Amino acid sequence: MPGSRQKFATQVNSKVIAQVRTLARKEGRQLQVLVDEALVDLIEKRKRTRPRAHVMAAYQASVEKYGPLYQKLAE
Repeated sequence: MPGSRQKFATQVNSKVIAQVRTLARKEGRQLQVLVDEALVDLIEKRKRTRPRAHVMAAYQASVEKYGPLYQKLAE
């Protein structure tokens, strides 16, 4: 991801960071590149797991209107 870089400090489980360092060495990549990639992946994953507000509103309206029918169909 292009852009300026900013330093930050955090603590990571020692086993996790050892595995990431090993992975970086095996891939011939810098640790910071893998951290960037992991953070971007996390952000994208979280964006996809939250339903959009208008989708949830439509779902709620449908359940309110057709809830008893849905229940009978499920039986």
